[in-house]
Amino acid sequence: MRELTMKYNALTAEEFIELWESVWGPGPTPEQTRLAMEHTLFRVSFYDGQRVVAMARMIGDMGLDYYIKDVIVRPEYQGKGIGRQLVQELLRFVQEHGISGTQVFVELCAMPDKIPFYERFGFDRNDAQRLKQMYPIP
Repeated sequence: MRELTMKYNALTAEEFIELWESVWGPGPTPEQTRLAMEHTLFRVSFYDGQRVVAMARMIGDMGLDYYIKDVIVRPEYQGKGIGRQLVQELLRFVQEHGISGTQVFVELCAMPDKIPFYERFGFDRNDAQRLKQMYPIP
């Protein structure tokens, strides 16, 4: 592994899908992903040479709510502090763009085995239950 390069807002739809599939299985369509990249507030990614090895996105309204989305690190790069750096960059983005003197929600959804990772950043659980629906578009 060479020294990794961090890039902002450079992640392409194709790289996103490649990373998604390296960890989570079949990914979204290229058209969906291109639209998502266009409407993401901030994205950060790591590259080993030309190969994307990690990514994370921030979505939200820039006023009241920010949502951490799609924190993915290729399995062979996990445990090297890359995930920590991704989350730190997302939180830095919130600090730089939030309204001074206010508080905002920074939210995320995590699998149970990843919760301790996020708790190290000050995230805590609440009683809300995540509801989801894969809504079909005809």
